[in-house]
Amino acid sequence: MNTRYSLHPAWAVLPAALFLFACAPRPSPLDTDLPSFSADRLMSHIEALASDEFEGRGPGSRGEELTLAYLERQFREIGLEPGNPNGTFVQEVPLVGITAHPEMTLRLSRGGRTMEGRYGEDFVAWTKRVVESSAVDGEMVFVGYGVQAPEFDWDDFKGTDVKGKVIVVLINDPPVVDEPIFGGNAMTYYGRWTYKFEKAAELGAAGAFIIHETGPAGYPWSVVEGSWTGEQFDLASAHGNMGRVAIEGWITRERADELFRLAGSDLEELKAAAARRDFRPVALGVRAQVSLRNQLRTVDSHNAIAKLPGSDPPLHDQYVLYCAHWDHLGKVEEDGEIEIFNGAKDNASGTAALLEMARAFAELDPAPRRSLLFLAVTAEEQGLLGSRHYAENPLHPLHRTAAVINLDGMNVLGPTRDMVVVGKGQTTLDDVAAAVAGERGRTLRPDPEPEKGYFYRSDHFSFARHGVPAFYPNEGIEYIGRSPEWGEEMRARYTAEDYHSPSDTIKDYWDLTGLAEDVGFLFEMGLRVANDDEMPVWRPGTEFLAAREESLRRGDR
Repeated sequence: MNTRYSLHPAWAVLPAALFLFACAPRPSPLDTDLPSFSADRLMSHIEALASDEFEGRGPGSRGEELTLAYLERQFREIGLEPGNPNGTFVQEVPLVGITAHPEMTLRLSRGGRTMEGRYGEDFVAWTKRVVESSAVDGEMVFVGYGVQAPEFDWDDFKGTDVKGKVIVVLINDPPVVDEPIFGGNAMTYYGRWTYKFEKAAELGAAGAFIIHETGPAGYPWSVVEGSWTGEQFDLASAHGNMGRVAIEGWITRERADELFRLAGSDLEELKAAAARRDFRPVALGVRAQVSLRNQLRTVDSHNAIAKLPGSDPPLHDQYVLYCAHWDHLGKVEEDGEIEIFNGAKDNASGTAALLEMARAFAELDPAPRRSLLFLAVTAEEQGLLGSRHYAENPLHPLHRTAAVINLDGMNVLGPTRDMVVVGKGQTTLDDVAAAVAGERGRTLRPDPEPEKGYFYRSDHFSFARHGVPAFYPNEGIEYIGRSPEWGEEMRARYTAEDYHSPSDTIKDYWDLTGLAEDVGFLFEMGLRVANDDEMPVWRPGTEFLAAREESLRRGDR
């Protein structure tokens, strides 16, 4: 993604933050009857959105047209106002679609020896530059984890000039074991693939390849192949994304091992070296050559947004925002066969939850004190593009947005005693959630897979990086009537078999009573925030606090 992002140490916080800490909101008691939520109604939305008719809900496709029509019809039936001040239920999101022709080869050579990688099987490559062709022909440099983190006194580049070079980088954060830096077992933004490509562009590299490993990445190679082949989207820009590196890509661990053997090195030894502060980039003496041809198109995609006005005049121009991405990966045709990526869990389930949340809020009398926004965004699967566009071009000011609650990949397996909070401990929204959980006989737990960096992989992150307090729930793992291990086993099964796969469809073992309970939980959370005197805040030392302070100080977004 093009937007620059930096992490802020605790000592970078403006002094005015002390006032916010003193005014941290306390969970508010409710004086209204809470609605119940219907598993059948939730399922009806999922059945429609994840049907073959909607063709995988790809941006710029017939599936988008059907999805937007469905969302607007639901919003109107619920009785919500258009969320765009221009009087419509949509926000235009201009995208460019770039499809790299699959007939490309990654050629690696050293001396008289050459090896070639097969597209899709050994590597994937693309360019986000809006050009008909792109190529690299440059020396490869291994840069470890490719991290420059001044607050941790960590620099993998050590002044090495990588202009015109092709960098090879490891996914995730450096796994430092001898001192408590980065996020420990939890990934920071430095570990995300988006950061790796951003840093490569910033330093002038010609190309960048990330070495894929299932454990650190959090998904198998099949997800890489499915997500980064075919048409890729980005936000349309006046400069055509020419600030990006010419070639971005992933390479399998197996092919990377061969690359390092060709270089006369051992990848495992260099990985160990890269986990130390004194690591320095290693010139591999290998030349990488790859060229590709693109098919380009402009795409007028859209976010959908509806509004429920608040009832309290002093607070009605502040907002609690529920967000879910409506898009998935569309459909692909191969050898005359069409495969549809229905995205039933990811994210028809979250979109269904958004709609039922909106219905319940619209039926409250009186309405909540703050206004509610219900935002269904496009192109999440392409790098959080729809939410990024909204955050950069907000229809309602971000400094008056009290919180964002993200609904992505919801619980479809039955009731749980717990709820996972990805990024637990970062905001006072956790206090609100804890109060709701206590009254409902449930518990909150942190992300059981913090090393996979889920906090940076969904739409709330687009708002968090601009300072909006964010809450990202995931399904719990303590399923009622199941063994303690069952929840984690099913979580792993989904990642291995269904995530970003055509098999992400409605299953006969789904039980949406758990989703109905979770929607009720998150509804109550949002209602408490909407009625509280104070807005939630980031906790001291969190990486988004300075952005919130700046947003509140400027008061212009």
